[in-house]
Amino acid sequence: MLIPGFATTEGTARFRERFAARLPGHLRLANGLWIASIGLGTYLGDPTPAHDQLYAEAVQRAVELGTNHFDTAINYRHQRSERAIGRALGAMIAAGGLRRDELVLASKGGFLTFDAEEPEDPSSYFHEKLIRTGLVRAEDVAAGCHVMSPKYLANQIDQSRQNLGVETLDIYYLHNPETQLSAVSRPEFYRRLRAAFAALEKAVAEGKIRVYGTATWNAYRHDPDSREAISLEEVLRAAEEVGGKEHHFRAVQLPFNLAMPVALAAKSQVWKGRAMSFLEVARAQGLMVFASASLMQGHLAQGLPAEIRSWFPGLQTDAQCAIQFVRSTPGITCALVGMSRREHVEENLATASVAPLTLEQFRSMLAK
Repeated sequence: MLIPGFATTEGTARFRERFAARLPGHLRLANGLWIASIGLGTYLGDPTPAHDQLYAEAVQRAVELGTNHFDTAINYRHQRSERAIGRALGAMIAAGGLRRDELVLASKGGFLTFDAEEPEDPSSYFHEKLIRTGLVRAEDVAAGCHVMSPKYLANQIDQSRQNLGVETLDIYYLHNPETQLSAVSRPEFYRRLRAAFAALEKAVAEGKIRVYGTATWNAYRHDPDSREAISLEEVLRAAEEVGGKEHHFRAVQLPFNLAMPVALAAKSQVWKGRAMSFLEVARAQGLMVFASASLMQGHLAQGLPAEIRSWFPGLQTDAQCAIQFVRSTPGITCALVGMSRREHVEENLATASVAPLTLEQFRSMLAK
């Protein structure tokens, strides 16, 4: 039986109250929800039962230390990441120490995925499971791995709900839609995007998801003339064409960290004829922005120059300093950090015991 409900203002405020005194500025209001400034990501790790257990323990410890945002995708670890999160949170809710309305759960769809483990013949597997069943048409597949047709997305949303054990996903991302641009023209891409958004608006109306968005890697960081570049202005126009002015496109995800500050530092977007940074546009449009790769897959967890570490007083490790940079950046809702081990959860979430930099401190840091 799927757990009913979804994140609410009241529920997330209740979660915030339990941590407000010792985690200053950690849970911030965005789109009517109090969301932890450090979220747990679940991309990395072997698709094994042992790693499933590590993630389940990490999820439980993260809740205990003040995180209510969990980010995953159906293709992460062949659906195992979703299932590990679902088991851990489901057990905590059943035990009475946590409520569904306190949690902000996000998943993604678009990539082809296996079920728990990689088959001996992946090509035959996908042909049997997807093409022969009529779930996917061959012409919908881009780069041999990506589909964002309405029928496929509807299927993936239902599967993610089952994996996570919940009736409703709080945020659902179209996963790396720029992958489609390797196979189709830009006009065809936006036609497919509108069709995908129509499917997501339908899922909202059915109560299967609350809001949707795009989780990208290159799309919003590249120069506008790059093949993989996507205009946020065009994306929002597509959402409005499909869902009207009250559309439910409310969230974006992209890489952002000390080594990849493009979303803040580069004017990679054009809004109403004016060159702007991605974060400027997103903030002006009231979008939640979730920063992936906050530690750049661990590369920023060690070896930071002493000067950079001096920018973040009160913190003990390079990982904490890198996370503090992301969560202090104006316009960033949440710094996502991949954490599958209890000790990493404890180290990284200790960052939240120190308040994020103020706007003045952040600007002063950039001026150095």
